[in-house]
Amino acid sequence: MLNILDIPFTPLDVAGILTIIFLGIALFLKIQRIKQLRLEVDKLNKSLEGMDEQSKLIIRTDMELNKIQEELDKKITSLYTLQELTRAISTTLEEPQIFKRIEVERLKEIGFEKALIFLYSEKDSRFNLYLNIGYVSEDVGIVKAFIEANGSQFLNLIKIQKTISSTSAVEGFIAKETINSLFTVSAFIFSVLLPKDGDKGFLFVGTENKDTLITEGDEELVTILTNQLGQSLENARLFEKTWNVQQELEKKVEERTRELALVIEGIKKISKRKTDFVSSVSHELRTPLTSIKGYAAILLAGKLGEVPLGVRERLEKINRHSDELVHMVNDMLDISRIESGREVMKIEPYDLKIISARAADLLSAQLKDKQIELSIDIPVNASEVLIDVNQIERVFINIVGNAIKFTPVAGKIFIRAVSIGAWIQVDIADTGSGIPEEAREAIFEEFYRVDSLINQQVKGTGLGLALVKNIIEAHGGKIWVKSKLGAGATFSFTLPVK
Repeated sequence: MLNILDIPFTPLDVAGILTIIFLGIALFLKIQRIKQLRLEVDKLNKSLEGMDEQSKLIIRTDMELNKIQEELDKKITSLYTLQELTRAISTTLEEPQIFKRIEVERLKEIGFEKALIFLYSEKDSRFNLYLNIGYVSEDVGIVKAFIEANGSQFLNLIKIQKTISSTSAVEGFIAKETINSLFTVSAFIFSVLLPKDGDKGFLFVGTENKDTLITEGDEELVTILTNQLGQSLENARLFEKTWNVQQELEKKVEERTRELALVIEGIKKISKRKTDFVSSVSHELRTPLTSIKGYAAILLAGKLGEVPLGVRERLEKINRHSDELVHMVNDMLDISRIESGREVMKIEPYDLKIISARAADLLSAQLKDKQIELSIDIPVNASEVLIDVNQIERVFINIVGNAIKFTPVAGKIFIRAVSIGAWIQVDIADTGSGIPEEAREAIFEEFYRVDSLINQQVKGTGLGLALVKNIIEAHGGKIWVKSKLGAGATFSFTLPVK
């Protein structure tokens, strides 16, 4: 067997073999490099393809973003215009002016150049036109005739209270193509107008722009506008109704005022006649009373001879009752003089402590007889008032005297005063039987006496409190009473400081 080592090789042969070996290695390395380069080229191709897709995606995204931006700008403009529209229609309370505030320029800014408002009149049983933007008379006539012919469908639209458009029609409603043709638009929205009271209807908006596509946002925008229109109509109608009621009320008040003025004038005349009559009668009564009292006094004095005991007792009764009648006549005269303004109050500063002390001294015998404790609390800052001393002294005597009459044995009476601004409030309270609620106003009327068992046992004319009220009011003050049956009464009145 031949062995390669046994073959003789020359240096030239060795060099050739080595060259072949090196060329083979170089070829192998190049082949490997070519494969590597092909792999890198494939990667680059894939990267380029990916970059191309990304570029396309970026371009598409950019276009979509631009479109969204345009839509957003349109929405912002529409919302701003809607705000202006709602502000304009909400600042009037006249129904015709509400529709006039919807201007064509503002309508175009929200994407429409045509608009109609129809309201259904229950009285006339038909739809009436209240707003027309973008239509000539001939076109409006065609639309009105169409709405009248299809009134039931439009009434149903109002009933279901739904907004419809060229992209969201309601089943059973008029076909989109028919509306586009008759209303001469390529896109439209119907939105119902629903004020709470009065005529209801719908707003129609449309555009001839064939590139316009109605979106949910557009429908929502128009719905907001009709809601505001409905609210404005409701406010206008309520204002008109209120205005009419006010005018009617003012007329009635004016009529009643005239009637009342006539009645008051009549009452004044009657009151004057009553006052004049009371004054005249009182004066007339004084003369015979003075004579009766004078003759009784002469007889009691024995100037006409000795008077038997039985006769004396009767004469004393005549004298006593004559005094009561004189007192009543004087009270009646005083009331009539004060009511007619003939009694002039002699106003001067005076101390309430002195007046209350005088009243207590004059009534001391009655207080002692019933063992009633009278306490007076008039602080320095509530003592000086501007009054007619004699008249206010009568007020104290009358009220405290009444308190004594209706306060049981060992009871208490309190006189207090407090300063309230330009007035001094005097409170005279007792622990007596009290006054029924229904009699608290009437007790200040002339000759009124509470119908009660206690009152039947107590003598009185019913003129004391009427006189007191007239005196207090002649000073510019007020008088009132608080009471609870069985828990006493508190008479309060005010007197001026200045």
